[in-house]
Amino acid sequence: MSLQNSSDANIEVIRQPQHLPCSYIDAQGREVQITEDMIQDACRELEQKLVKPAEQG
Repeated sequence: MSLQNSSDANIEVIRQPQHLPCSYIDAQGREVQITEDMIQDACRELEQKLVKPAEQG
């Protein structure tokens, strides 16, 4: 399997208990906790913007 077809593979996800909250500081200076939903949304957005490489041949 190459990296180009890796998105077709089924990868088992093992969720680990969250030990420490992760957060960032927003534009208004507030601390905002990063949630799993936020990360999943960001991953989906990146997948939609993914440009598949041209086939070599």
